[in-house]
Amino acid sequence: MAVENGIDDPRQLPEDAPQDSAAPESPPDPRRWIALTVLLVASFMDLLDVTIVNVALPSIQSTLGAGYAAIQWVTAGYALAFALLLITGGRLGDIYGRKRIFMIGITGFTLASLLCGIAQEPWQLAVFRLVQGAAAAVMIPQVLAIIHVTFPAGERGKAFGLAGAIGGLAAIMGMVMGGVLTHWDLFGLAWRPIFLINVPVGIAGIIIGARVIRESRDPRRVRLDLTGVLLATGALLLLFFPLMQGRELGWPAWGFVSMAAAVPVAALFVAHQRRKTGRGGYPLVPMSLFGQRGFSAGVSVYLLFNIGMGIFFLSWTLYMQLGLGWSPLRAGLSGVPFCLGAAPGAGISVAVLMPRFGRKVLHAGVGLMLVGIVAYVWVTAQFGADVSFWHQVLPLLVFGVGFGFVAAPLPEIALSDVRSEDAGSASGLFNANQQLGAAFGVALASVVFFGMLGGQAASSVDEVGPRLRSDLVAAGVTEARADETVTAFSRCAEASAKSDGHGDAPAACTREPLLASQPAVERALAEADREGTALTFAGAFRIALASIAGLLVLAALVVPLLPRRKEPEGSVEEPAGISFRPGRPFPCHRGPVRCPCRTGPCGAVPRGRRARPARESRPRWRRPVRSRRRAPRGTPRRHRRPHPGLPCRRSGPPPGRWPRSPAAPGPRHRRAGAWCSAGRRPAPTGGTADQRSRRWSGRS
Repeated sequence: MAVENGIDDPRQLPEDAPQDSAAPESPPDPRRWIALTVLLVASFMDLLDVTIVNVALPSIQSTLGAGYAAIQWVTAGYALAFALLLITGGRLGDIYGRKRIFMIGITGFTLASLLCGIAQEPWQLAVFRLVQGAAAAVMIPQVLAIIHVTFPAGERGKAFGLAGAIGGLAAIMGMVMGGVLTHWDLFGLAWRPIFLINVPVGIAGIIIGARVIRESRDPRRVRLDLTGVLLATGALLLLFFPLMQGRELGWPAWGFVSMAAAVPVAALFVAHQRRKTGRGGYPLVPMSLFGQRGFSAGVSVYLLFNIGMGIFFLSWTLYMQLGLGWSPLRAGLSGVPFCLGAAPGAGISVAVLMPRFGRKVLHAGVGLMLVGIVAYVWVTAQFGADVSFWHQVLPLLVFGVGFGFVAAPLPEIALSDVRSEDAGSASGLFNANQQLGAAFGVALASVVFFGMLGGQAASSVDEVGPRLRSDLVAAGVTEARADETVTAFSRCAEASAKSDGHGDAPAACTREPLLASQPAVERALAEADREGTALTFAGAFRIALASIAGLLVLAALVVPLLPRRKEPEGSVEEPAGISFRPGRPFPCHRGPVRCPCRTGPCGAVPRGRRARPARESRPRWRRPVRSRRRAPRGTPRRHRRPHPGLPCRRSGPPPGRWPRSPAAPGPRHRRAGAWCSAGRRPAPTGGTADQRSRRWSGRS
């Protein structure tokens, strides 16, 4: 049977190995660049909808009368559905055809966008956002898969580079476009154009994609893990629903019971995935990946990082619009400094800093983000209600650079030790982890941001009250009536901060007709209300920033568990003309070689861990190596110590190359071949027991 890449049976191929119905020898599709345009437009729509909604949340809240919990569902529902169905969406493309599933996904996304644009109730918008996230989870996994099978190897790098650039462009334009479309109020639709803009673009993508995208599928019999999807969905809903609805409902006891019940359901999910893997099935999450320390640490860091970002973007947007009273356009343009820092930070970290400093770049990024957070806290405390756009430029710029230093190189570092056959599953888990972290951050915002508004209102009134009293007295109000007005204003501010945000004024905010009829008093109350609201939201925003800083510190503590440095491409080469098979003989080779049973070179230590770089200047073959084997005849005296070229140490003595003079015959292990640690050296046969023992140990 023919052997290709060390695998002689297609059933032994890893789950995410690139098998496709389109043969690699077939000529490239002449319409592939048009197909790429359709794929990139679909990806742009998805990534744009992640950020474009944040700026429009206050407009959605005021137009639909939505509470804080409803706008949390509008943001987190999309990310939650996307994270839950992302891996399943990739499997659907492998089974039923990537083009077919992509067309279903883009059609569902376009229809869901239309429904979001015409929603009349907060619950309708939240449900349609869940549908939109599910459609995106079906659509997006097919984009990279179709690019892989459509483009020849020489053009894939350019195509994937364009896909990455589109992602960065969508992140930058999301907040700006959201602010512009909401501010313009096209046709009196307020926030609705941010969803309706997807409809004509999606229809064009459906028509063109049906003609230019080539169909492909995985020839293997891959099955869906529906039980795993149901268990994961149940565990996350048991956790997310009470987190986002608890504050509005007064934190009932059933909410804490629900969050506690999420733990055993998650344990059932893990047990099911292990059982599925043990039976040779196709689990939703390959649990074997978490046995690799680098990958587990990377997932943990990425989860903490994205939870912090989910808290930041929601609380930051609401602080600018509800707290400072900025327009959607001004709030959207405030995100430009962050994007201007994140884009070059990501490029420099990957291209320049990563090859030299490895995981230390992540520590630098976390440090810069902490500096930006401290600067932002100082700005909000120093300028209070008078914070301007220019006050935020430097903190957001530094914070954005740190964001780029962490977000761009982290997946590459965490996946550097993952086996090639597990790369697809690991990448899918990382993408799902990103969306799940963002959704969890939005859910936690109800605790660290909305839950802090009531307490901050009391302190802000204590600061604004004396100034309001003096303004009322200056306007001709008696001191007794001024004291009563300040007390009523304090009760109103605290009641408004503790409300659910539906827009209805609390009963404590009813003003006396006598005071409301005086213009000077009305101006004093309006100014006190503006300043008090700004200080209340600023205090809650500072607490949210402090929680983000704590999450970043936890992430920095996990970073040392990541691999030190990703080896540059081409540093380890495979010998020409050799087909690798795990567990089979691997001949000695001069120079660096890649072992088929590990991700590192064959000179690495066992279990896939990379050997640390040498700290001494002597060549490796000159350093002392413990070995019971003697040098073969003809070896010069200065080279009597063995050279650990291929030290597969778990299968016997090191079978490395011996430096020898040209006239000396090759050692026995060189003639017979070396064995990797994953294989087993065959027992010698023939001769006496002593002769077999001597042949096994390598002695002649």
